[in-house]
Amino acid sequence: MKALTIKEPWATLIIDGHKKYEFRSWKTKYRGKLLIHAGMTLEKDMLERFKGYNLDCAKGAIIGEAELTDCILVTEEFNKEILQIDPIVYGRTSHTETYAWKLENVIKYEKPIYIKGMLGLWNYEKGANKVNN
Repeated sequence: MKALTIKEPWATLIIDGHKKYEFRSWKTKYRGKLLIHAGMTLEKDMLERFKGYNLDCAKGAIIGEAELTDCILVTEEFNKEILQIDPIVYGRTSHTETYAWKLENVIKYEKPIYIKGMLGLWNYEKGANKVNN
C-alpha cells in the first residue's frame, strides 16, 4: 500500500479533518488509498499557529489513511479559493507548494503504527520496518 511521510503538525491536520490538500513540489499520477505517516520532524514554529486546533501530534507513525483523488497545479486563483476555506491552515509557509494533492475519505487510526518513514511515495508492507513502541 502507498504511504506518504508528512511533517507534523501537517499530518495531524489532515487526519483530524482540517487540511484537505497536501502540498508538494512534485506531481503524481497515483490515485487511490494513501497511508498518512507522521514523520519524526515537528515544525515547532507552527504549533503556535494551530494552538486553537487542539492537535495531538504523533511522530514516526502511520496515523491514518486517505484517498488521493487529484493532483492540482497550484495557481494564484487556487490559492485564493483555499484561503477562503481556512486562512490559518492554508496560509503561506516556507514550503514549496507547486502541487496540491487532494485528500478525501480520511480515516484516523485508533492505534498508530510506529514505523520509519521514507521520502516520496513509498510502499508499506504490514509488519515491515516496524519500530517497537
